[in-house]
Formats: sequence, structure tokens, C-alpha cells
Amino acid sequence: MKKKSSLLILLYPTLLLISGCVTMKQFDELQLQTDQIAEENRRLTLSNQDGEIDRRELRGRVDVLEKAKAALALDTTRLGRSLSEARADIQTLENLNDVLTSESSSRMAAINDENRALLEELSRNRTDLQTQEDDLLRLNTNLEAREKELASRSQRIEELEGLLASRDAAAEALRSRLADALLGFADKGLTVQQRNGKVYVSLEAQLLFPSGSTAINADGRQALKDLARVVSNQDNLEIIVEGHTDTDQLRSDAIPRNNWELSVLRSTAVVEILTSSGVQPEVLSAAGRSEYHPLDPDDKSRNRRIEVVLAPNLDALFDLIRSE
Repeated sequence: MKKKSSLLILLYPTLLLISGCVTMKQFDELQLQTDQIAEENRRLTLSNQDGEIDRRELRGRVDVLEKAKAALALDTTRLGRSLSEARADIQTLENLNDVLTSESSSRMAAINDENRALLEELSRNRTDLQTQEDDLLRLNTNLEAREKELASRSQRIEELEGLLASRDAAAEALRSRLADALLGFADKGLTVQQRNGKVYVSLEAQLLFPSGSTAINADGRQALKDLARVVSNQDNLEIIVEGHTDTDQLRSDAIPRNNWELSVLRSTAVVEILTSSGVQPEVLSAAGRSEYHPLDPDDKSRNRRIEVVLAPNLDALFDLIRSE
């Protein structure tokens, strides 16, 4: 029908022209209108085709939405049942919770009391632990200080032992040299011993002095000179000359008046021989010990003697001891 109408519209100006009822100007105007109507008709036809396409697409979407709607309705029904069941379960749980809350209130109070007690105990334990840690830290500090002190003392002990060993070795070497130098007097009452790092040269009185005298005889002088020859070349020695008597009492108005003076004068007489034979007086000391340090209470001849005590200079040893 639309095609027939369009054809009539297009042929209408031509028919008018043939019939001779219109002028050329009118024909042109009619032709223009006809062209415009044809264009509009073409546009409407295209629009109608586009509308048909859109209608079909909308129909497809409607079908999809209808299916989705049906699915949603089904889901809504299912969810409604689930919601009802969930609400029932919630109500049951709330009822159970009310029962449990009512029953557990006393238990919760007991638990709270127990927790408070535990927290208090924990606080006390932490305080005790901190105190113990502080004590341990102090002990460790003290231990480290003691260990350092012990290490220092061990080092000093090793140094002391080294000095003592050196002293004993030097004393033994000196004793050996003196024993060799004084070997000729060994059968005349002279002995050489090493004790505690010191060398003791003991000369019986009969080798040195006439009875009751402080004057040294020839054999005694020679023995003392031989002794001086060895010790005068010895460094770092301290020499003590001790005079000893027996228990026989000496009483006289002249000097020596008693055993004390006799023991002192005999020791100083020995010192004079030693210094005149090359021993430095700075290293010598003279002492009188009278009758009070006997060697043998039953043998007076052994107790009447001069003891020359040779000791190493212990300044280094004393300095080490004082440094502690």
C-alpha cells in the first residue's frame, strides 16, 4: 500500500503536465514538493526499519528480564523460607543465651575473682622476678669484677712464683760457690746451707775467736776473706752477721760485760773483716742474739757461733706484694 502511494505521488506532477492544466512554474514547484515527499518517505522507511530492529531487541531483553524475574521470584521465595528459619533459630539461640547468661552469672563472678587473684599473683611474680634479675645482674657484675681481680692476682702470683724461683735459684748458686770457696774450712766448724731462699754460712766460735774474746784469729780471718771474695761480686744481696753465745754466763766489769755484748762485738768484728775485704758496708748489718737462739741445747760448742745470713734484695718482691 505504501509503495502504491509513493508511486502515485511521484507520477502526479507528470499527469498534471500531460493534461495541460498547469504551467511550467507550477510543475517545478510540484516536482520540488514531490522530491521532498519522496525524501521524507525514504527517511520514514529507514526509521521504520530501525524501529523494527529496536523492537526486536527490546523483545529479547524483555524475555531475558522475564526469565530473571522468575528466577528472582523463586530465590525470593527460598530466601523468605530461609529468613523465617533463621529468625526461628535466632529466637531459639536468644532463649538459650538468656538461660546460659542466667546460669553463668555466678560462674563469671567466680572467674573474675579468680582472674583478679591470678593477676595479683602474676604482678607479685613479676616483681620477684625483677628483683631476682637485679640481684643476678649485681652478682654477674661482682663476678666479673672478681674474675678480673682473680686474673690480676693469678698474674701477680705467677710473678711472685717466678721471683721466688729466681731467688731460690740464685741462692742455690751462691751456696754452691761459697761451699766451693770455703771447702777448706768444712772440717773446722764451717757449714754452708740454703734455706727458704737464703744462704746461711755458720762459723763455730772456735774457728774465729779464742774463748771469751772478740779478736778474730788467723784461720777465721782467712775464712772471712774467702767469703768476702765471693759475695763482694754478688749484686742485690743483704748480709746480716749474727753473733750467738752459749748459756754460760759472762760477767765482767770490762767490756764485754755479758753474753749480749759478746755476741754483738763478735758480729761487728766480723763485719769489719768483711768490709775491709771488699764487701760494701751498705749491704751489711750486725746483730747480737746472745744465747737465745741455740742450734742444739745439748751441744754448747755448736751454739757458740757466727752466722752470716745472705739474702737476696727483695725490693721487687715487696713492690709486687704492695701493689695488690
